[in-house]
Amino acid sequence: MGTLGSTTTLSPYFSSKLSFSSSFHRLRFSASRSFLSIFRNPSFRAKRSVSTDTRLRVSASSTLGAPNEEMETSSFGLVGENDLLIVGPGVLGRLVAEKWREEHPGCQIYGQTMTTDHHDELVKIGINPSLKGVKTTHQFPYVIFCAPPSRTSDYPADVRLAASNWSGEGSFLFTSSSAPFDCNDNGSCDEDGPVVPIGRSPRTDVLLNAEKGVLEFGGCVLRLAGLYISFQILEGAHVYWLKKGTVEARPDHILNLIHYEDAASLAVAILKKKRHGQIFLGCDNHPVSRQELMDLVNKSGKFSKKFEAFTGTSDPLGKRLNNSKTREEIGWQPKYPSFSQFLESI
Repeated sequence: MGTLGSTTTLSPYFSSKLSFSSSFHRLRFSASRSFLSIFRNPSFRAKRSVSTDTRLRVSASSTLGAPNEEMETSSFGLVGENDLLIVGPGVLGRLVAEKWREEHPGCQIYGQTMTTDHHDELVKIGINPSLKGVKTTHQFPYVIFCAPPSRTSDYPADVRLAASNWSGEGSFLFTSSSAPFDCNDNGSCDEDGPVVPIGRSPRTDVLLNAEKGVLEFGGCVLRLAGLYISFQILEGAHVYWLKKGTVEARPDHILNLIHYEDAASLAVAILKKKRHGQIFLGCDNHPVSRQELMDLVNKSGKFSKKFEAFTGTSDPLGKRLNNSKTREEIGWQPKYPSFSQFLESI
């Protein structure tokens, strides 16, 4: 699984009226050169790991339109002890790749996608691409699943398929959202908070069933708050609110945030710990109301327009997330401790 442009922009998580696919970091990105430049570091290129002699072979699935025959893929090379497979290498996955390579300079990173649309981009940033459905005869020590549920009819099955690529050695991490937490009264919620009962909401059923499968095979779950980034992508809930000026939504609904870079660094920290069968929470521990958020945006001076008001009174409240337990156990702290401090830093 937030967007930005020449103005600071927030994730579609922040609008309760947006669809589930948007709220679960389904983002349409129009990245500027300055954003993509962070991935064009010449040192960020694939290097062959030779810690094992196992050669990776694949059998292309006929359902993807490829020949149904076994073939050797030289771009996969040799799978090493620190190699990483990213299922759904979008904005979050690419940041994970960058940070993982900083920790493991000799590793190879692989990215599994639904289509070949962005394979050229992935190759340029040092990620070896493959298609969903391509079968491998070798498993990876580290796997992170970042793909959203919006482009599949059976999300839990996709997660199980990804798990078949994990060796069980390092760590498997599934990035979920905070939607499963059963709290809608602006109350406090942490990693051990109750979850929405199965059957109440199709949205949370999809996530909870995927999470259940992950935990059963020994993987970990990272539930993320609303993601935001910085000045390169012009889309998100608060841009919508700015354009509207007045929005029929209650101002006191609580939002929880985490910067994309912090979500990526937390994911990498969890993978490195090699934890199995645990649920973690990613947030900045500084929840804000919709009104407080838009007040910060108005005061930032980053926008020509000013937001006027929220006028709703009856839509649901939110929750106040706290991930102190995750921070202590993983030994992690965010680069951006709050959205307010992020605005001050730019």
